[in-house]
Amino acid sequence: MPLFFTGDELGNIKSLRVATSQGVPSELTLLHSAKSSVAALSVASTSKIAAASYADGSVTAFALQDDAQLQALGQWKETRFKPGQNFVGLQVTDRGVYSCTSNGALRLVPTGADGTQSTLGSLPTRLGAWRLASDQATFAYGGDEVEPSVWNTEKAFEPVSSSDPSGTKRKRDALFPGEIWRAKNVQNDGLGLRQPVRITSLTYLSTPTNLLTGTQLGDLRRYDTRAARRPVSNWTGIGKVGGVKVVEKGLAEQYAILVRRIHMLTTGLSEAFVSDHGSNLFALDLRNGRVIYSYKGLSGAVNSMAPSPSLLVSTALDRYCRIHTSFPPPPDAGQNQDNKGQVVEKVYMTSVPTVVAWDGVESTTQAPEPEAEDDDDVWDDMENIEDSDDESKGRKRRRKTD
Repeated sequence: MPLFFTGDELGNIKSLRVATSQGVPSELTLLHSAKSSVAALSVASTSKIAAASYADGSVTAFALQDDAQLQALGQWKETRFKPGQNFVGLQVTDRGVYSCTSNGALRLVPTGADGTQSTLGSLPTRLGAWRLASDQATFAYGGDEVEPSVWNTEKAFEPVSSSDPSGTKRKRDALFPGEIWRAKNVQNDGLGLRQPVRITSLTYLSTPTNLLTGTQLGDLRRYDTRAARRPVSNWTGIGKVGGVKVVEKGLAEQYAILVRRIHMLTTGLSEAFVSDHGSNLFALDLRNGRVIYSYKGLSGAVNSMAPSPSLLVSTALDRYCRIHTSFPPPPDAGQNQDNKGQVVEKVYMTSVPTVVAWDGVESTTQAPEPEAEDDDDVWDDMENIEDSDDESKGRKRRRKTD
């Protein structure tokens, strides 16, 4: 059974075991409770370590046991955390737990430590999103008037000299020590006005040189850090209500053999899942920016998503955790999608969920299909028999009544 972890505004962490049989409900189990809202979750399946950050500035590391229980390993508080700020990134790795706050407080804590052995780094403030690359060599961020930027992970923690030996002021576009690439704003609009920078979410794509960002204006921008500073693709108006809230990369290219989409390995691109501040959630083809399919029946804004090879789990402000089927894009860009993603189960959370994370363990079983689709298949398999002339005439005759 696929395993996911959720956090809510009351500080609860729960495990969600997704049922793979028709009619069997998924299992929701309380694992840990805290006094503050859960801001972020991260799980590393290889090291069996999990971490949670909270709205009060604290972080707790857990050991993930075989029965999916959590055992606390260490807890610490971000000393540079201030009221009104929040965690914008959290990642568990073999080296330890990375965390980043909206005021640019970057921290690396070795696994099992209590925060006293932390390595600190400083980034720009007003951040809205932070993400570590899969190879851990770089990380990326963006925010309010903060262009998407890529840093070398090792150099980001090196101490910075306060004096400038050259005696000259740093240029506005000059890179920070440890920064290896920074995006440039898109062209001015039709009236010649500068477009504001409002990065609300970002994710790495197939390689550490490909980034996808969502903006408060509802745009999705794809960057190739090897090609140029401006986006190679800029799809406007994707987030219909309040702009883009969450964007996550699909896993079709990583598991192309399982889903029989080997061509995705060569293109390096697949789909992305996008939500806005309304109740819209959909899959986007990264080859052309076209919406492949959208999920129906949502009544709250999706605030977190956890893609896996066989399904997608989302949490929303209407207190539901939803389990969705997901399918890779068609082989050729622009083709109609044969399979549409649907909601197969809703799990009520009693309090507003804030985040969901996949444990990273691949499951060979698929999520059950909705019952409505099974009914449709029955009708599709039935033979269509046309009415004969005699039967048609017979139906047209009406019996006269006195």
